[in-house]
This record gives sequence, C-alpha cells and structure tokens, in this order.
Amino acid sequence: MSDPQTNVSGPAAVRPFAPFEWMLAFRYLRAKRKEGFISVISVISLVGIALGVATLIIVMAVMNGFRHELMARILGVQGHALVQGATGYLPDYDAVTGNILKVPGVIKATPMVDGQVVAGANKLNYGAMVRGMTLKDLKAFAMVSSTLSPGALDRFEDGEHVIIGERMARRFGLAPGMQITLMMPYGDVTPMGTTYRVKSYAVAGTFKIGMSEYDQTFVFMPLSEAQAFFNTGEGVTGIEVMVEDADGVDNLVPAMQAAAGSTARVTTWHDRDSSFFDAVQIERNVMFLILTLIILVAALNIISGLYMLVKDKSADIAILRTMGASRGAILRIFMIAGLAVGATGTFVGFLIGVLFCDNIEAIRQGLSALTGTTLFDPTIYFLSRMPAEMDVGEVVAVVAMSLTLTFLATLYPSWRAARLDPVEALRYE
Repeated sequence: MSDPQTNVSGPAAVRPFAPFEWMLAFRYLRAKRKEGFISVISVISLVGIALGVATLIIVMAVMNGFRHELMARILGVQGHALVQGATGYLPDYDAVTGNILKVPGVIKATPMVDGQVVAGANKLNYGAMVRGMTLKDLKAFAMVSSTLSPGALDRFEDGEHVIIGERMARRFGLAPGMQITLMMPYGDVTPMGTTYRVKSYAVAGTFKIGMSEYDQTFVFMPLSEAQAFFNTGEGVTGIEVMVEDADGVDNLVPAMQAAAGSTARVTTWHDRDSSFFDAVQIERNVMFLILTLIILVAALNIISGLYMLVKDKSADIAILRTMGASRGAILRIFMIAGLAVGATGTFVGFLIGVLFCDNIEAIRQGLSALTGTTLFDPTIYFLSRMPAEMDVGEVVAVVAMSLTLTFLATLYPSWRAARLDPVEALRYE
C-alpha cells in the first residue's frame, strides 16, 4: 500500500501549476471575516512593493535626467576640451583651430576670450563672466543662439553691444537697448596708481540656456572687442573643443596636443568637472541602495502574511494531502499566492513610475500651484525644469529585482506548508 503522504498516482498525478493550484491560491487570497488580518497584510505588502518600485523608477529617472541635463549644459558651455596657451594667451589661433578641426572625432573648435568682470547697472553690481566670440561662432552656438531675443544678432557685431543672460537682465532691470557697465576687477599699474578698465555697452538682447548659473552670470561680447577690453592683443585665452564622444575625449588629447603645438596645453572636462559628476553618480548609487530597502521590507511582509496563512490553512493543507495532493502542489499553491501579491505590486509600481516620469514637470507645476511654494527652485538646482530620463535597462533591473525578492520571500512559508504533517495538523482540529 502506498504512503498517502507521498502518493502521486491516480488523479493527484497532475502537471505542475495545474488549474486547481491557481484556484486554491487565489481563493486563499480572498479574505473571509476570520482571515481579514491576513488580507490586510497582503494589501500592505502589495502597496509597499508598488511604492518601492515606483519610487525607485522615479528617483533613478530624475537622477539620470539631472546628470544628463547638467552634462549637456555645463559641457555645452564649457566644452569637452580646452586648448590654452602654455604661458599665456594663445597666438595664431586661426591656424591652431584649423589643425584641431582636422583631428578625427572633433566636431567643433571655437576660439574665444574669457574673463571675469564686475557688471553694474541701476546702482547694482555683481560678478560676471565675459566670453568673446565671433558672430559666426555665436550663431553656431545653438544652445545660446536658439534662445536669443529678436534682433540680438543684428546688433551684436558692432562692438558696442553685448548679449546678457535673461536672469542677469531681470536682476539689473535691463531691457535691450539699455546700458550695462563692465569693469575689470584687476587693472593696469601706472605711476599714478592702478587704473581699472571700465566701459559701458548697450544690451543687444538676452539668452536663456535654462541653467541659472549661466543665465545670471554670462555676457557674450564680440571677439575683437573682448581682445581689446582684456588686452590680449591678437591672441585668445583658449579654444573650446567639442568632440563626438564626450566620455572618450581623453583618447583624443594626444592628437589635439600635437595639432595645437608645444606652445599650447590641452585639458578636458574630466580634469575640470569629473569630481562633480562623480559625486552625482555616487549619490545616485546610494539612493538606489536605500530605496531598495522599501521593496525588501514589503517582501518581508509577504513572508509574514504567507506564514500566517499557512497557520490558518493547516487543516485545509492536511485534507489536501490526505486526498493525494503532493508536497510540490502545496508548495506551488502558496508560492502562487505570494507571487501574485508581489507581481501585482510590481506591475502597479511600474505603471505609477512610468506615468509619473512622463508627466513629472506638469506634476511639479501642479503641486507648486496647489501648495503655493516653489518646488525644485532653479536658483538652487541650477535647472529651470525638473528632468526625468528613464533608462530601459534600469527599469528592467528594478522590476527583476522586485520579482526576485518576492520569489525568495515565498520560499520559506511555502516550504513550511509543504512539510506540514497531516496527522499532526488534524489532531487538534
């Protein structure tokens, strides 16, 4: 005679994940009055997993968008590489620019004159950064030229006009045609003392990059006028270089150095800003680890909920076993119940996260209007809008991690249910 605990012959010898296993699993998830607390734990687990998955997707997307926007704007203004004179200003810059443009992988090289000034208007004074560029290069600088106010380029080249950031214009209360005074913070030493170079310019127009750090500090000036203002002669302070692959710019440094000659030195954005972007990446990784704990806690709730369900259904399990249900069938019934909670929570969290990321700016503006506060203040976060850029690989990783934790959480309670002794379970019923 076969052992009823191990008998898998006859009607009980059914394929794994048979319809009756699914039916029992979902029936156990439906709460009856005496099992209400177990159902509450299941709902809490589902909500916890949904919130954890949604939060991870949203935070990772915002961190990715923040890093992408910062790189695009900071490197878009400062360039991927900078060629400067080894001992001072860079002479014969037209020839050097032509040689650098011949380097494979270089897409743009812009000679310029950069210098710090004190800008003043309407009895206000603030520090500013002047950048001297030719009209041709300014037109090619799409980040600025595409946002210029009407008529700004027409007035730019006469040497008496400058283009300022929109935030600077608001700070000083300036409009096109009004005067702004620029003063060098260091001057020429003469027998009569130090004389500072001061000159007033008309505002040709305004630009808006969308990054407050630049919109309130940058002033664009014709290259020839900047050379005269900063007394660089026929030279420039540097040549800004843009390449096809910003992350691989270091590989082009030897070729650019050879093209620029021994009187120049080449630095890349890795030399200038790598520590800043590394800090953003570290913060992103730490946020991922911390927020993963939300999903882990929800998975632990699944363990407690299933364990209580096994205790409550011990008599049912014993009857099923005496009727010929295998231990594998009991194991799968409770695994299906736990995975149903986890998979549903993961799917709901995925939908919430994707919808939130797709409408994050509208949500930010709505919350700002509702609360009467400024969320994501551009003067603090440098950007004028909240960025969100979902990475398909990261979203898949979050979903897979959630499902894996859910699966692991179901193993122990399901194993306990499968190992339940029918005789012991029925003895006290």
